[in-house]
Amino acid sequence: MSNEAVLHTHATTDVHHDAHGDHHGEHHHHETFITKYVFSQDHKMIAKQFLITGMVWAVLGGLMSVLFRLQLGYPDSTFPWLEDILGKWAAGGKITPEAYYALVTTHGTVLVFFVLTAGLSGTFANFLIPLQVGARDMASPFMNMLSYWFFFAAGIVMLSSLFVETGPFSGGWTAYPPLSALGDASPGSKTGMDLWLISMALFVVSSLLGGLNYIATVLNMRTKGMSMTRLPLTIWALFFTAILGVLSFPVLFSGFILLIFDRNFGTSFYLSDIFINGVGALPNEGGSAILYQHLFWFLGHPEVYIILLPAMGMVSEILSVNSRKPIFGYMAMVGSLFAIAILAFLVWAHHMFVTGLNPFLGSIFVLLTLLIAVPSAIKVFNWLTTLWRGNIRFTPGMLFAIGFVSLFISGGLTGIWLGNSALDIHLHDTYFVVAHFHIVMGVASMFGMFAGIYHWFPKMYGKYLNNTLGYIHFWVTIAGAYLIFWPMHYQGLAGMPRRYYDFSAWESFNKFGDLNRFISTVAMIVFAVQILFLFNFFYSIFKGRKLTNPNPWDSNTLEWTTPIHPGHGNWVGEIPEVHRWAYDYAKDGKEFIPQTTPVGADESHH
Repeated sequence: MSNEAVLHTHATTDVHHDAHGDHHGEHHHHETFITKYVFSQDHKMIAKQFLITGMVWAVLGGLMSVLFRLQLGYPDSTFPWLEDILGKWAAGGKITPEAYYALVTTHGTVLVFFVLTAGLSGTFANFLIPLQVGARDMASPFMNMLSYWFFFAAGIVMLSSLFVETGPFSGGWTAYPPLSALGDASPGSKTGMDLWLISMALFVVSSLLGGLNYIATVLNMRTKGMSMTRLPLTIWALFFTAILGVLSFPVLFSGFILLIFDRNFGTSFYLSDIFINGVGALPNEGGSAILYQHLFWFLGHPEVYIILLPAMGMVSEILSVNSRKPIFGYMAMVGSLFAIAILAFLVWAHHMFVTGLNPFLGSIFVLLTLLIAVPSAIKVFNWLTTLWRGNIRFTPGMLFAIGFVSLFISGGLTGIWLGNSALDIHLHDTYFVVAHFHIVMGVASMFGMFAGIYHWFPKMYGKYLNNTLGYIHFWVTIAGAYLIFWPMHYQGLAGMPRRYYDFSAWESFNKFGDLNRFISTVAMIVFAVQILFLFNFFYSIFKGRKLTNPNPWDSNTLEWTTPIHPGHGNWVGEIPEVHRWAYDYAKDGKEFIPQTTPVGADESHH
C-alpha cells in the first residue's frame, strides 16, 4: 500500500477502534443502546434504520391503497368496521370523498418519496457504498446520521397530518395549485397541506445530506486498486442516483418554498384570477400554476430514475452472481446509466403535453423521451444476455431480479405510448397512466428492493431468510402485480379517468364494475402476502438459520470479505486491496475469483 493509504487506513482504524471496539470487542462497554441503535453513526445501522422505517411506511401506504381499492371495487357497499378505523372519514361504513382523495394523495406521496426513494436509496446506498468501495464508513458519518433523522422527522410530520381535524392533504401527490395553494379550496387544503409541505421540505434536506455523502464517499474513499472501472454496477447506479438527487431536489424545494409563500404570505407565484364558490375574485394576479408544474416535474422525472437506478444496479449485480457469469457489456452498462442520468433532466415536460405547451416544443420533448428508450434497451439486452446460458441459481433474490427485468420491459413499452404527445392527449390522467407508472416505477422498483433485501440480508443480519416463504412471496406478488395493473391499460384506453371516487353513475364505465372488483380483490391478496414477507424478515432476524460462510453466494465483491458480523469499521486490520473488476465468474476454470485475488501472470487483466 502507498504511505498515504497506510496512514489513512491506520488513522481510520484507530479512531473506530477506540469508539467501537472493531478488533476484539474490548471496548464494547463504551457503546450504549442509544449510540449503537438510535443515534448510530455506523453506515450499516443507519441502512437498517432506513430499511425498517421504509417498511413501516410501505405497510401504511399499502393499507391506504387497499382502503381506496375497497371503495373502487365496491362503491355501493358499506363496511361498518371502516367507521371503527377511520371514524368520521368513513361515516356509516363508507369512505367519504374527502377521505378517499386524502388516501390517494398520501399513498402516492409516501410510496414515491418515503419508501421508494428513502427506503431504497437510503438503505442500499448506506449499506453497500462503504462495503463495496472498501471504506471504513461514509465520508461524514455524522451527516449520514442526520440524513436519517431528517427523514424520520419528515415521517413524523407526515404521520401527524393524518390526525388533524380537517384531514390530511387531498390535492394529489403532485400538489398542483390552486388546490395546494389556497387553504379555502377544500378541507384537505388546510392544516394538512401545511404539514405535507413541512414534511416534504424535511425530506428534501435528508436526501441532499445523504446524496452529498454518497458522492464524496465514492469519489474519495475507494480502497487501493479500486479504480472507477472496477466498481460494481451497484455503486455506479447509486452514484448516478445521488447526482440526480443533488441536482434536482433543490428545484422541488424552491417550488415548495414559493407554495408556502402563496399559502401564507399573500404572494402570487402560482395564483391569478382565482374565484372560490363564486364569491368574487381573489386579489392574486400574475401567477402561473404552470410554473409549479415545471418546477415539480423538473424533479419529478429525475425522481423516476432516482427510484429506478438503484434497483437497476442491484439487479445487475444479483443477475451476474446467480448466473455465475460475468455481467455482459460492463462499460455499456455504465454508459447507459450515464445516458439515462443526462436524459432524465431533459424530458420533464412530457408530463405537461395537455397544459397548452407549444406543439413544436412538445415535439422536442417527444424526441428526447423516445431517446431514453435506447439506454434502457441496452440495459435490458445486457441483462438478458447475462442470463443467456448461465448456470442460474433461482434464489428468491434472483427471482425478484428477473421479475424486475420483466416488469421493466412490459411497463417501459407503454411509456412509448405516453411519450407521444398526440396519443397522450387521449391517455393523460386515465388509468393507462396509473398502469404504466405503477408497473415500470412502483412495482419494478419494489422488486429491485426485494431482490436486494433477499440477497444482502445475510450480510446485514448474519442470518438467512426462509426460502419457502420467499418463493411464495415472489410468485404471488408478480402474478398479482400483473393482474392488478395490466387490465388498467384497457380501462385507460377506454378513457376511464384516474382519481375518481365512484364510476358507478357513468354509463361508459359501468362495464368495468366487475373488473374493478377483481382488481380490488387481487390487491388485498397481494397486500396480505407482503405481511408474510414482513413476518419472514423480522422472524429471521432473531430466529433465522445462522450464516456460517461469510460469502454465502460465492460473490466477488468486497462486502463478502468482512467478518459475518462486522464491527464499525467493517474490516479487522487493513482494508483489502483490489486487483480486478467485480465480475470474474467462470474464468480460467474457477467458478469465481474475488476482487482481492491478485491477477496471475498468465491471466488477462481487466
